[in-house]
Amino acid sequence: MRCVKIPGDGRAITPTDITTESGQPDKNQAAGLQSIFYGLCACGFSASGPGKGKWFEYMKRMIDLSQVSDGRLYSSGDMVRADCRDCRGCSDCCRGMGGSILLDPMDVWRFQTGLHRDFQSLLEKEAELGMADGMILPNLKMDAKSDACLFLDENGRCSVHEFRPGLCRLFPLGRYYEENGFRYFLQIHECRNKERGKVKIKKWLGIPDLKAYEAYILSWHDFLEQCREGAGSLDGEKRRILALYVLRTFFETPFRAGKEEEFYSEFSQRLEEAGRTLGF
Repeated sequence: MRCVKIPGDGRAITPTDITTESGQPDKNQAAGLQSIFYGLCACGFSASGPGKGKWFEYMKRMIDLSQVSDGRLYSSGDMVRADCRDCRGCSDCCRGMGGSILLDPMDVWRFQTGLHRDFQSLLEKEAELGMADGMILPNLKMDAKSDACLFLDENGRCSVHEFRPGLCRLFPLGRYYEENGFRYFLQIHECRNKERGKVKIKKWLGIPDLKAYEAYILSWHDFLEQCREGAGSLDGEKRRILALYVLRTFFETPFRAGKEEEFYSEFSQRLEEAGRTLGF
């Protein structure tokens, strides 16, 4: 079992350790995150329970691939039947997804740079915090009445398509994580469009430097795995401290990067610092 060092010089991190860009404690934001975390626990989320989203279940737990896919694993240069021909306003995959559309730090950075929205403003409307295998992570929120993504417009089109999250870009694909990386698989039951065309995966994802992005995704995945493993050795209070630290470091504190390559560099620096702090 991995042991995690609780951040700080021998002291427990408190909510006032969440800081503003100036480096000064931001008690309002910190209190907000803490109240959200305790609220999740009070609502019955298990601190070690499974993620509730079907996409995340496939990526994290991996049931028999023959039950959910065409039985093949793909690389980014392969052709797959994923092209739904611009969706044509179907928007089925943008509805009824619960809390399964998890956001990673780059997703939030894209919203920050493309929409000029910070993390706190997203939590006030289109996103929420939820439990995913013992970690508290943000996810897109569904509308309470229509059960549709709040970024979906009146024509059933994505209003933030250029800045859409990584999981939205990925669908109807999934990631199969292996020892030293991951490959893609095609979900065969999730998209109702049965007339999909073939498209190269790297074109479907629409990410300029895919090699750098895949390295980023793998490093974020491995970091969360280390956190989850280490959290198993912590009591409830220290798990809360760990969760607040991850939220503060990778989501609450804005990335200053203006370009993707700058984001990758800044993320790597934060990841390295977090690894040292947590003893990974």
